[in-house]
This record gives sequence, structure tokens and C-alpha cells, in this order.
Amino acid sequence: MSSQWGQKLKIFLFGESHGDGIGVVMDGVPPGIKLDMSFIRREMERRSPGRHRWSTQRKEADAPVILSGVYNEHTTGTPLCAVIYNKDQRSQDYKKLDRIPRPGHADYTGSIRYKGFNDPRGGGHFSGRLTAPLVFAGAVAQQILHKEGIYVGAHINRIEQVTDREIDKTNISVEMIQNLKAKDFPVMDDEAGEQMKDRILNAFNGLDSVGGEITTFAVGVPAGIGSPIFDALESKIASLVFSVPAVKGLSFGTGFDLALMRGSEANDPFRMEGEKVVTLTNHNGGILGGISNGMPIVFKAVIKPTASIASVQKTVNLSTGENCEISIHGRHDPCIVPRGVPVMEACMALALADAILYER
Repeated sequence: MSSQWGQKLKIFLFGESHGDGIGVVMDGVPPGIKLDMSFIRREMERRSPGRHRWSTQRKEADAPVILSGVYNEHTTGTPLCAVIYNKDQRSQDYKKLDRIPRPGHADYTGSIRYKGFNDPRGGGHFSGRLTAPLVFAGAVAQQILHKEGIYVGAHINRIEQVTDREIDKTNISVEMIQNLKAKDFPVMDDEAGEQMKDRILNAFNGLDSVGGEITTFAVGVPAGIGSPIFDALESKIASLVFSVPAVKGLSFGTGFDLALMRGSEANDPFRMEGEKVVTLTNHNGGILGGISNGMPIVFKAVIKPTASIASVQKTVNLSTGENCEISIHGRHDPCIVPRGVPVMEACMALALADAILYER
């Protein structure tokens, strides 16, 4: 199973949604990093379930237990292992689903790939629950980046047809990042945020779900990080972003709207700002030729609507070979975009930390 990632900063995810626990092993963490556990707990809380009306009501504290790699609050440089024990499983909700695949889930593909031996409860190893240890690893990576003066943030850019105010891709401050991290519903425009919440609750009341977009950014990244072709910084980031089960689209900078522009508009003109080279615009999202150019790195990820919905859907019974219908009950998010914000930040932080450590 390809649940490991990284060149210099390597991570390995383990566990299942309804098993005893989930976790991560991180190899390549530099020694001497003082871990701020309050920062890690806050990052975990931002992703954890059961805290809001727009979230699943599964109650998990998502409190990581560090088993190795930390001594006297500092990283030792040896493999850092953290486990998050599952406390609120309701596996009976999945008793009839082992041979009736849920539309939009990996039940069918997982069963084929692993010859029926996969754990189907709550999606097993395919579950979005595995993003909890990813966020832990990302919180550690962010603390590595903070020592370099690099900060990562994100906001909900869209829920259905409701959009947030676009960020200025050339001017993103650490203060703005900190303000967004402090919000339960991280948007630039709180009025738009309220409209987004209404869309989520409307879908939930209609036994349905909604998706959206998350814009993620990093500031303080020096020019020269990354490589061309296969080790491009975009490729490294994308490999992590697409590891998140609900992500179905990714773009950098102005992204797909570049198709509507001419070169005279899409190019980012250079200029000197003191002794530093900057660009007047940031349509390329801070990356040229797979290498950072010193501007904020910006990407946008598309999050599909939650696959688990209570509406009746068509499927098949793999045991009988017959067509049938299914209605999924249990505790599910009507929209996973808000909880996906710290996950996207973790992907950005891990990719940047790995690239920087590899350069060194």
C-alpha cells in the first residue's frame, strides 16, 4: 500500500477509520526542534469532527500520543511516531455495506484492489479520517518552517455558488494567516461565510451534501526551492494534495483562468524592491519552472461533495450480482470543506519542508 511519502522528510500513515487507532511515522525530522504542543493541538482541533453544526457528530478528541522521536519537548532526529486512538466508532452503521459499494466511495475499487480483504468500516484506510495524522505531521512541518520565517495559511474560497473575497496573491501577510487560523469558519468575508453555512445546512436538510474550493498559500519561501521536471515544486505539492480522498482538482496561481488570458496578461513582470527581486503580479503562484521565485506560493484545491448522503442512490450487490439501491445513514459531514482547510495547510507545509530539507 502506497501510504508513504517524501524524499528527505518522509511520512508513513497507518490505521483505519474504525480500527483501534490511526497515526503517522515521520523520518527525517531535524533534531532540536522545540515542539509547541499547544499549536499542534489547535491544528488538530481545527480538523477534528463533532464541533459544529456543519460537521459530522462523531466525537473524536484527535489527541495525538507521541510514542517516539521527542525528548524534553525537542525532536531527537530519530523517527517521530504519533498515534491517535479512535474512541467513537459505530461500526454497526457499516454492517450491510461490505458487499454493497457506496457511490462516490472507494468501497468497490478497494475491494477489487485488495481482493475483498480491505476493512470497509467507515472507508477503512481510504477514509478521510486518515487526514488527522496528516495534520499532525503538517503541524510539525509548520514548526520547522517557522524557524525559516515561512508561514502557511488557507481560506474557504467557495461553497457551491457562494464565493469568498479573493486574496491579493502578491500581498499576503503573516497577520492575515494568523487571523484566518483563529476562525472556526476561515473566510476573508464573514458575510459570505454565513451564506456558505446556509448552503451547507440546506444540503443537510435535503439529505444531500455540497463541495467547494480551498485556497492555500505560503509566505516567506525563498527563491530557488524546488527542481525542474519530475521534482517540480508543483509536483511535490500535488502528490500530497491528491492523497486527500475528496480532492478532485488542483491549480496554481490564477490556475484555469490562465486559459482566458494572453501572455501579456499572464506573465508576472519582475522589478527590484530594494535588493530583492519581486513580481508585480502572481498569476504563476510563486513557482516558475518547478522552482520557487520568492513570491507567495498559492494553490487552489477542489473538494467534491461528501459522498455519504442519506438520499436514495443506485448501486449493486456484489454478492448477488443484482442492481439495488442504498441510503447511507450514520454520522457524516454535509460538507467537508471547512475541516479540509488545515489538511491543505498540512500538505503545503510538508511539501515545502521536504523540499527545503532536501536542498540542504
